Amino acid sequence: MNTMTTTEPLATPTSGDIQAWIGGLRRELNNVLLGKTQVVELLLASLLARGHVLFDDLPGLGKTTLAKGLAKAVGGKFMRVQCTPDLLPSDVTGFSILNQKTREFEFRPGPVFSDVLLADEINRATPRTQSALFEAMAERQVTIDGEPQSLSPSFLVLATQNPVESVGAYPLPEAQLDRFTMKLKIGYPDRASELELLSRSRKTTNDFEAQAVLHGDQIVQLQQAVTGVAVEQSVREYLLDLAECTRNHRSFPLGLSPRGLLQWQRVAQAYAMLNERNFVIPEDIQAVAAPVLSVRLTSNSIATDQAIESVIASVSVPRL
Repeated sequence: MNTMTTTEPLATPTSGDIQAWIGGLRRELNNVLLGKTQVVELLLASLLARGHVLFDDLPGLGKTTLAKGLAKAVGGKFMRVQCTPDLLPSDVTGFSILNQKTREFEFRPGPVFSDVLLADEINRATPRTQSALFEAMAERQVTIDGEPQSLSPSFLVLATQNPVESVGAYPLPEAQLDRFTMKLKIGYPDRASELELLSRSRKTTNDFEAQAVLHGDQIVQLQQAVTGVAVEQSVREYLLDLAECTRNHRSFPLGLSPRGLLQWQRVAQAYAMLNERNFVIPEDIQAVAAPVLSVRLTSNSIATDQAIESVIASVSVPRL
């Protein structure tokens, strides 16, 4: 994918184009990550909503494979950064180095100059290095030596984290967590999927590799199409009622921020488009509530998922 934004307006895809493109992505990702269709749907919703994903899960469940498969499916560049306590911000964003022949400084781009960046064990990096991703995730640009450098318009961060109680782990600050759109758990595959996994491992061909089905401009077109998914006034009020409930809920020390509310609506729009609708219904909001809220809300009394369920149950669902 081209890492520079284009000034020419992109053609508006038809509804048939949209569903064909989504179908291709869905097929490739489900082939890469067996038996996890809901995880794939939520990842696609985050991609279409121009959001970033935090994986909070055990090692060896397919997070890296999924990230590589996504990059391949969208025809993009994949980069990985292993976060360690000695990782410097310049190791993430890039740095300038003096060319001894020309006596001029040359910029060496870091891993953020990619389309899909896997930040592995992000909370093992120091807070200073974690903050290097702030601008990249929010603005899709980084500032090097006072000069802004544009990233891919569809730049996506997939990050993994260790439990906070692990040795050498730094807790992610609220500002960092709020840059992520959702938090996902992959979990163990079912028995049939693991049998298929074992069967594939015997073959000489690599059945896990995704095929490129889209290119950068098509991803941008899909993301632009999400903004056209209608949200009725009653649905917006329902979404706001839920947000206000989190702010007044005794289980949450901090409620949902306005930025989080906007991201929740955008993901619900993307989820509606994945389900071949051009309008949002309350079920879309409910379907993405747990992954969107769990990344930015922490319960101080009961499990966060239970607290989110109580919020959903306490607010009346509007009739469309």
